[in-house]
Amino acid sequence: MTTSNTEVAIIGGGAAGIAAGRRLRDAGVECLIIEARSRLGGRAWTVANAAGYALDLGCGWLHSADRNPWVAIAEAQGRTIDRTAPPWSQPSLASTFPLNDQHDFGKAMQQFFERLSAAVANRKDFGKDSGDDMPASAWLEPGNRWNSLITAIGTYISGTELEHMSALDFEHYDDTEVNWRVLQGYGTAIAAHGDGVPVLFDCPVTRIDHAGKRLRIETAQGGIAADAVIVTLPSTVLANAEGFFAPALPEKTRAASRLPLGLADKLFLSLERPEEFAAGGRLFGRTDRAGTGTYHLRPFGRPMIEAFYAGQCARDLEAGG
Repeated sequence: MTTSNTEVAIIGGGAAGIAAGRRLRDAGVECLIIEARSRLGGRAWTVANAAGYALDLGCGWLHSADRNPWVAIAEAQGRTIDRTAPPWSQPSLASTFPLNDQHDFGKAMQQFFERLSAAVANRKDFGKDSGDDMPASAWLEPGNRWNSLITAIGTYISGTELEHMSALDFEHYDDTEVNWRVLQGYGTAIAAHGDGVPVLFDCPVTRIDHAGKRLRIETAQGGIAADAVIVTLPSTVLANAEGFFAPALPEKTRAASRLPLGLADKLFLSLERPEEFAAGGRLFGRTDRAGTGTYHLRPFGRPMIEAFYAGQCARDLEAGG
């Protein structure tokens, strides 16, 4: 195979592109991952700080870990799987969030989820003009003091506020609530799964021409011919890439535009006196508004805080520099 000719071209070297490439390579099918960045992994990205700790700047949790295929992949690579219960399953610091309030909040959030589940199951309270869907926020209890914090939790889950979140999609998220982490970094494990798969780095794709007998993929490094192509780019990229497909594929572009991505950001803070904080604890920046961060204290017992922001809060922070 040359980089100008392959049987299957895979556009995007994130987790989906890597998985496709690995499956094809293991089956003896000639393939090539074409990646715009200089690394594999996409939104799964692990870096090391000055102390040598692996920091997952992107995805960090093996959600539904009891059935998540990345667990076996990471273990086969010799990675260490940390099975410690996640911070959100434990009480927050009582000094910043009294235990009685935490109990009331937990009860209010559970009732919200129950109302949403019942409504989706029965299509109860869906308006005639709802198009068989409504925002998840429709099942917040009017005037409940915990609505803002419930909305904040919603942004951590989906990257957007409940008023922008499909009730059907929110309810259909299938999670076993088993959450583990990779000590050496989730991004490290995902990127390493691409070892041995041919990759062309620093090579943005500008167009996929499917008018001829073979596909022609226009890139920053020239044209590539392929018999088939697997596109694993984010939906927002496909929705905004005018002329990406030639001839145009309006149905696919329109479908991508209807699947916007949320936003979640991380920030790691170093602790000079880590002994002042219990390992594995957490706290909210505020409990009275949706635009707030959540803070994981000393993950893996390390001298740091892992801060998490999502939705409009994350957008506002990015806009503010």
